[in-house]
Parts: sequence; structure tokens; C-alpha cells
Amino acid sequence: MGVEFARAALAAGHAVVATGRNAERVGSAIGAHDDLLAVKLDVTDLAEARDAAREAFDRFGSIDVLVSNAGNFYSGFLKITPEDVRAQVETTLFGPMNVARAILPYMRAQRSGLVVAISSTAGIVGQAFCTAYAASKFGMEGWIESLAAEVEPFGIRTMLVEPSFFRTELLAPESTKYAKASIADYAARTEETVAAWKSMNGKQGGDPRKLADAVVELARRNEPPPRFIAGADAVAAVEKKAQDLLAQANAERALSSGLGLDDA
Repeated sequence: MGVEFARAALAAGHAVVATGRNAERVGSAIGAHDDLLAVKLDVTDLAEARDAAREAFDRFGSIDVLVSNAGNFYSGFLKITPEDVRAQVETTLFGPMNVARAILPYMRAQRSGLVVAISSTAGIVGQAFCTAYAASKFGMEGWIESLAAEVEPFGIRTMLVEPSFFRTELLAPESTKYAKASIADYAARTEETVAAWKSMNGKQGGDPRKLADAVVELARRNEPPPRFIAGADAVAAVEKKAQDLLAQANAERALSSGLGLDDA
């Protein structure tokens, strides 16, 4: 997905700083371009994030849009290891925080900018087998919602992008780690679920190029939306979650309303 974001931005006439753990591989994937700078960056390393931000500013003189897109998927029921949970959160929550921490000083200085965080419908709706991934994406949602209020006085905006299933490499073996069943009660279900997830790889319905074009278009607006729910199935999932939340709020309204102190 990151390659498509870069290509779409370049095609729209923007300069792009594309980052990855292997800068040469990033540059090769996108293709040569006068306005492309490929920079080495492991998002879990704050020092590298600061170095990348400095290199971007030195080359182009401003940083107008940040797109946080690093992703991986540690999946499994219940007994996913603490190490895998930490690895998930390091990449998909703490990683974007590191990069924002490095970029925001430049945006505050210029009193403008847009922080785009690629979340997921898993940041809105949890599901079995996605506990670590959903936890990191739910965390991203809360972080960006809160960050929006902190940076708005400096002319900086934020936008959460919540895609459904797009045909990216997220489910490829290089990006996904499936936990082994360590509890007998989950063994058969784990085997079935892993097979189902693997069968989806390369068959997801969303087009990353169309998503990239949409994000570039939204980023050009003076007032980008705080959320872009990307994909018809994503819209349906978010609508259902909103309805469920309203139903849950109303179900115990009387009990909830009576919890105040009597002298308040």
C-alpha cells in the first residue's frame, strides 16, 4: 500500500519521501523519479525517525503531509505470546508515534501540516484471532483523536484512514505471523482460521491504487475529513458498530443515569 501512496502522490505532482528498512528496495519498488527521496527508516527506532525527518526537510524544505503506513499482523487466539503482542504494538502503534514525534516539530514551525494514520476497520470493530492487531489499531484511533486536539492550534490536521480488506501484502508470509495453538481447546479452530486467512491472501477485494488516489485527493483539501472509512464493507462494518454502540448506551440508560452523587 505504501508503494501505491508514493506513486499516487508523485503522479499528482508532489515530492515524496518514501521510507523503509531497506531504502534501496523502497526506491526500486516505486521507480526512479526526480522528486522521490528514499530513506532508511525502522519506525520502531525514534533516532532513525528523527534522522529521516531531518533528511526530508533538508532535501525539500518543508514537510506537509505525513502518512504512517507501516504494518504487520501477529494473529492468534488468546495465547499469542507477550513478545508477539509487543512486536505488534511496536510497529503499528508506537512506530507511528515515533514518526509523528519526529515530524511534528517541523509542522509546528511552519504552522501547517496533515498527519494521516492508516488504521483499519480492526480499529473500530474487534474480532477473534486479531486481539493484538486490533489492540494496536484501537490504540491508534484513540491516539489520533486526542492528537487532533493538541495540534489543531498550530494549523495541523489529522486524518484516520480505516480500510477494509485491500489487496496488499499484509497477509503474505513476510508480513503475517500466525500463532501456534498452545491450548487444546483452540487447536482445531486455530487450524481452520489460519487456513481461512491464508486463503484470502491475494484475493482481497479492495484496490490499493484507488485507495491511494483517494487519500491523495483528500489530503489536498483545506479541511480533510477526520476519518476516511475506506471500502463499502468498511462502511457497513462501521455503521453496524455505531448502531450497536447506540443500542448498548440505551439498554442501561436508566441505571447509568442514576450513578451520580445525591448532592451533586
